[in-house]
Amino acid sequence: MIALFAKCSLGAFAVLLIALLSKTKNFYIAGLVPLFPTFSLIAHFIVGTERGVEALRATALFGLYSLIPYAGYLLAVYLFSARYGVWMTLSLAMAVWVVLAAGLLVSWSRLSPALG
Repeated sequence: MIALFAKCSLGAFAVLLIALLSKTKNFYIAGLVPLFPTFSLIAHFIVGTERGVEALRATALFGLYSLIPYAGYLLAVYLFSARYGVWMTLSLAMAVWVVLAAGLLVSWSRLSPALG
């Protein structure tokens, strides 16, 4: 239960930090906070200790490929924000992320070696 509370606290801290940074003159730094590997550290620790080094390496490689949907999301936000309001921009950008993430999952499951 303490581990769950610690994980929730990390997420709450990240949200608080984003909210505070977005109000400063360096508001753009708020976009860097979600990229701190808080949840990746947790996932990598669990996979590495429960599944071993090969699974950890596969998880890290998949994480590199997962940057593709995120880059698509950011590009969509950048492009759509010149034409649409915030709500429409973010909705369309999320749709781009979902499509690219689905494509990644399908590709990974077909092309990656079976990991057991």
